[in-house]
Order: sequence, then structure tokens, then C-alpha cells
Amino acid sequence: MSSFSTTAVPAAQRLSATRSLLLQLSAGAALGLVVLYGVAFAESPLAHNAAHDVRHVTVKPCH
Repeated sequence: MSSFSTTAVPAAQRLSATRSLLLQLSAGAALGLVVLYGVAFAESPLAHNAAHDVRHVTVKPCH
């Protein structure tokens, strides 16, 4: 005999968890884009050159 419960997770709880995960992933992606492109157009030469190098490494056009 099994000692764990076989009760299913309610559909509303699964939907809530899925929405939470999608929100977190979207927020993380948005923050990453803001940081990457915000630094790319920064006045600081060091920050700008670092972002520029990332664009070359990821084979994205920049010129």
C-alpha cells in the first residue's frame, strides 16, 4: 500500500500557479531587456562597450 495521498490539485490552484509563473517569467524578461538596452544606450563608455560586446557575442547586428 502507498502511504501518500492521491488527492488531485484543484484546477483553480493550478491556474493560479501557472499565472504566477508566467507573470514572473514576463517580469524577468522585461527587466532583462530594460537592463540590456538601457545600458546599451548609456552615456558611460564602459557600460556601453560591455553591452556592445554582448550584441556581438549573440550575433545581433549593431552597426
